[in-house]
Amino acid sequence: MTAQQRLVDTVLDIVGDRADAEVNADVGTSALTRFANSFIHQNVSEDTAEVSLRVALDGRVSSSSTTATSPDALVAFVDATLGTAAQQPVDDEWPGLGGPVAQPDVEHWDEATARADPMDRAGAVKSFVDAGEGLVAAGYCQTEVHGLAYANTQGRTAGGRYTTAIVDGIHRTPTSAGSGHATAVALGSIDAGEVGTLAAQRARDSVGAYDVKPGEYEVVLSPECVATIAVFLDAYGFNAKVAQEGMSFVELGESQFDASIDIWDDATDPRALNVAFDVEGTPKGRVDLVRGGETVSLLHSRRTAAKAGVVSTGHAVPGGDVFGSFGMNMFVGGGTESPEDLIASVDRGIYVATFNYCRVLDPKSLVVTGLTRNGTFMIENGQITVAVTNMRFTQSFVAALGPGNVGGIGNDDRFADSEFGPAMIHAPSMRLASWNFTGGADG
Repeated sequence: MTAQQRLVDTVLDIVGDRADAEVNADVGTSALTRFANSFIHQNVSEDTAEVSLRVALDGRVSSSSTTATSPDALVAFVDATLGTAAQQPVDDEWPGLGGPVAQPDVEHWDEATARADPMDRAGAVKSFVDAGEGLVAAGYCQTEVHGLAYANTQGRTAGGRYTTAIVDGIHRTPTSAGSGHATAVALGSIDAGEVGTLAAQRARDSVGAYDVKPGEYEVVLSPECVATIAVFLDAYGFNAKVAQEGMSFVELGESQFDASIDIWDDATDPRALNVAFDVEGTPKGRVDLVRGGETVSLLHSRRTAAKAGVVSTGHAVPGGDVFGSFGMNMFVGGGTESPEDLIASVDRGIYVATFNYCRVLDPKSLVVTGLTRNGTFMIENGQITVAVTNMRFTQSFVAALGPGNVGGIGNDDRFADSEFGPAMIHAPSMRLASWNFTGGADG
């Protein structure tokens, strides 16, 4: 029996017949190698064990979590959670717990990454740094190893494990910077030198950047930019709780996006990350959200599914009763054109490597303001010509991908970094007909 399974069983035994209960346990190791000024300056590794418990006493619900996992600490933890539940008002929308259900036989795991040591991560860092000879590099290499288990008092169980590796960094000249990123199940599948080469090229090409006039420009966006668009669609649109509160752009059955756009969430995809069940023990599968431009589905937990009269899609997350459901393996369908082909098809426009500090101005239309960063370039006659300084944009992310606005989709889809972080969105480069730049970085 795994450590996480023992924790889950122990907590359920302590709860006994005092309440309906569900327990999640996450046991793992997070290891991080950081570098700055082209030298490793920190290597840390943390073994973690966290237990989350949700109990229901006659419709009175309480949730809590702890990292104190000794027998006495777990008894105190359970008693405190039950005591809090007894003081809560009855939750009229409590959907109850799910019974036994078959779980997908899926594992996103790499044994070498699970065993990765500081020297393995240092090797990736060296490859990244060496790719930018004469430049100054900074960033990190991270490996994650997790085992998860779930069980409830209705007999539902789930368990799994996963590994994740990330290489992320910048190269800098005295006046410019460029970024590169890669995420995968296996550290060995990441070409850190290639990631560093891209960051170095962007840094060198960004020297001598100049201001351009604000306005509407055709753009080619990197996977990182498209991932940021997708993660905002995820959190503020496809989230069933947001939709039920009338704050989402989603109109099911409507062609809200260009016909070339497909978006789905699928933890069972061979390219995916993490485990294939959510914090309610609901199994995950493919959920199409946009198919051929038509918005076709939302992401549900048991609570929002019960309210809508449907079944959960397996997207309950910690704290989801407050902010709703979230897709952790969202895919934006890739295309057939290389990034170079996308650029070559633009007469005059702007290439953007990264978005930064994006904030929602209008959730209903998903108008977002943000900045470009670490690689913004003018495209003229199908070629990148000169670098431009960072720019502010104010743009509806829904309208940007709207009917007729997508001029091409790249074949470079991968797990990309996003405004909400890495390891969530698998996205390609994309050419869009119009993007509203409203000023420089200062306004």
